[in-house]
Amino acid sequence: MGWTRREFLAMASAGAVMGLGACTGATTTGGGGDAGGSSDSGNASTASEPAASEFESLRIDDSKWLYDEANDIYYQLGLTYCLKPATESYESLAVFVPGGFLTGEKKDDGTYTCTVNAKGIVGNFTPSTAPILMPINTGTVSPQSSPTSYTGTGLAPFIQAGCIYVYPGFRGRSSGYDTSSKSDDLYPGGAPWPVVDLKAAIRYLRYNSESLPCDTSRVFVFGFSAGGGLGAVLGASGDSALFTPYLESIGAVTVAADGGAVSDAICGAATWCPITSFDTADAAYEWAAGQYSTSGSRSEGAWGHQLSQDLATAYGEYVNQMDLRDGNDAQYTLDESEGSAYGLGSYATALLDLLNESAANFVQDTAFPYTYTPQHLDDPSFPGDPNLAASRASSQVITTQPLVQPQGQADQQAPDDGSGTTDDGSTTAGAADATTTGDATADAAATESSTDTGADATATADASADATATTVSTPITGTAQVQSTIYATVQDYFSALNEDHWWINYNLRRQTVAISSLRDFSLHLRPAEASVSPYDTPKRGSKINQLFGVGEESTLHFDSYVSELVDKNVDTYASLTGWDETFEDAWSGDMAKKDDQGNAVPARVLMMSPLYYLSGHYAGYGQATVAPYWRINEGAFDTSAPICMSANLAMALRHYDGVSSVTYTSVWGQGHVLAERSGRASQNLLSWVVSCLTA
Repeated sequence: MGWTRREFLAMASAGAVMGLGACTGATTTGGGGDAGGSSDSGNASTASEPAASEFESLRIDDSKWLYDEANDIYYQLGLTYCLKPATESYESLAVFVPGGFLTGEKKDDGTYTCTVNAKGIVGNFTPSTAPILMPINTGTVSPQSSPTSYTGTGLAPFIQAGCIYVYPGFRGRSSGYDTSSKSDDLYPGGAPWPVVDLKAAIRYLRYNSESLPCDTSRVFVFGFSAGGGLGAVLGASGDSALFTPYLESIGAVTVAADGGAVSDAICGAATWCPITSFDTADAAYEWAAGQYSTSGSRSEGAWGHQLSQDLATAYGEYVNQMDLRDGNDAQYTLDESEGSAYGLGSYATALLDLLNESAANFVQDTAFPYTYTPQHLDDPSFPGDPNLAASRASSQVITTQPLVQPQGQADQQAPDDGSGTTDDGSTTAGAADATTTGDATADAAATESSTDTGADATATADASADATATTVSTPITGTAQVQSTIYATVQDYFSALNEDHWWINYNLRRQTVAISSLRDFSLHLRPAEASVSPYDTPKRGSKINQLFGVGEESTLHFDSYVSELVDKNVDTYASLTGWDETFEDAWSGDMAKKDDQGNAVPARVLMMSPLYYLSGHYAGYGQATVAPYWRINEGAFDTSAPICMSANLAMALRHYDGVSSVTYTSVWGQGHVLAERSGRASQNLLSWVVSCLTA
């Protein structure tokens, strides 16, 4: 049972988070954790580590600031943040500072020598209290280049709020070649290198704290989809010893400028629709949605159908071994059920409660007539790199009033965040709609519903009623059409949902919603659009297979649950349709492969799972410095991820000692987008950061 580990490690975890609990100063590291079977002490500075002077070449040159007078922004580009970068294209960053925080003296060459203006006030902050905001600008674990040119476009909200905006480059899901250096050497990529690079960038900022007008302990990261997943790992794994050999290999800062320990722990993480926890992602997807599908790779008689059922069962058993708890500290569990694998129990009830609350909020927030347009975002485009925006321009669709210029590729395919591939690696077609990109919540009115509250009535299906909804095709320039549906009243909306059979109950007077089962919700609003085992596909065809590749072997299997099931049930699977004889040894062979630091695939998977550091189920519990502030938003209709993925993260965080605040919001009516109940995500993000630091 998880409670023994929780109690035993409570003091250790509280000590680990104490230093950053109030985000007032950099901390030393936490204890050693192990995802691969070995034990290590922390990352804290010792006599054997380099002296602070060995990182002198990484000091920011205070005489090389550039200044955007129109937007009152000082900035520097191309700051390499480690001594031995594998690729300077990615392992460097740009810093953007509010003009009021620096006093600059212009030189003949147009650059400025700057000193900190201790009396400056911008927005809610001063040079001693300003936070650092770092975007993780990838939804598909693609690499993020460091900006090579400057634009102030999109930066104004962050700068005017008094934040230091740092745009870091980092490696992505695959190894590659550095085109800027024209080297023939393949640099390592994939897990855990994106997180390693971001940790190195954070350490660099703290090493240069005297040159930066901010509190370098107050680092907040924000990201979407797989980028949100990276942010969750950063937030959960601060100072984990597991990353030490990786950080040392690139010459990341290990000693602060004053000779003390340097930390890579952060203050807060904001995530939208995070794709993460890859050790259980496939099992969770099959439990939440796949087990209810009988088409495609899950057709009766197909080996994928049996694998789906087996993975769903494995997930139920996993939940019952976990340390996820309710507000009374009672462990969430699942019970075996008729017609589904572990479909009942307190864990399932908790997820239904979250969905019921999400639907009730939708009723309160939405003005009718209401138009529903399915949307999907692949990659966000948070500001800071004009080259990225230009490179995506030919294939982008931007909805009205985009969030922070969110952009991506619109098509008629199922979500491709590692979950939209068939067994042969090709992309599946979406079940119901084309996709668009952008901020699905921009300028959304948070008005009260005008429904009649005079009767305690419920909206149910009525086949003889007048038409309740109108479907229209909305043309999007340069893309396929998107099907939009207009609902005249809230009763019409719920009647349409109940068209085939009654499964969702709306109480008109109380404006509450009750969903009959997770099965019904999945079949109607969050179906399994991707093939079975969507992240670790049978033929290694997903972006997440790429994330766990090693060197020239660009894609590898990584799911231990699938590997064990294939090994155990190979005779059964081989007797069913769709089986390929190469599958028998594929998983077991891949799982044993090691990266340059000697870690096999399962160890790398756990390093990239935030729950490894947060739950007493895992050996990593209590062995890292966990961020005190968290904001997790997801679209309730997000078919790219299982409904339990974000919820598990929130559940674990709420019971982790030292975590101050966890805001979790499921947004009804929105899918894989920067989901918000109202307003623009950039402003909501900034309001949240301010609330964390000024409460």
